[in-house]
Amino acid sequence: MQRQQAAMIGGVIAGVVTSAVMLMGRKSGVMTKTLDRDAVDWIDEKTGSREVIGDAGTSVVEFVNHLGASAAFGAGYCKIRDMAPTLSPVALGALYGTALYAVNIGAIAPVLGITKGEVEAGPRKAGERWGIHVLQAVITAVIAERLAPSLKRDLIER
Repeated sequence: MQRQQAAMIGGVIAGVVTSAVMLMGRKSGVMTKTLDRDAVDWIDEKTGSREVIGDAGTSVVEFVNHLGASAAFGAGYCKIRDMAPTLSPVALGALYGTALYAVNIGAIAPVLGITKGEVEAGPRKAGERWGIHVLQAVITAVIAERLAPSLKRDLIER
């Protein structure tokens, strides 16, 4: 399988897994209001979607958006892999997830109004968000390298 395809598939699978983790974490009380719910609220605030398609419909819109972003971030993993061919997928995924968290949640989400920022969120919620991003990127990396086993070997031999 081509490495870009493998990474995008890994990203989509990771998106499904992290959505399930957020849902289960929220329902069990282990996690606070998760980022996916913040995004659903934001979509409704901007579009009035709950009135038209309900909360479930708005949640589906957010989920599809999340999977698209997951695929795109998966594609980005290939570029990151090129820069660090000797790191393990778990280590590289953790670094990539941390970078995605810093850019997306630390910078972009507050500017767009999806979140109020990590300082206001507090350490628990910020930690949950960071952890989900790390989990997302580690799963993406591991699956990508399982689906395209020559990915790392080809880079090291260059």
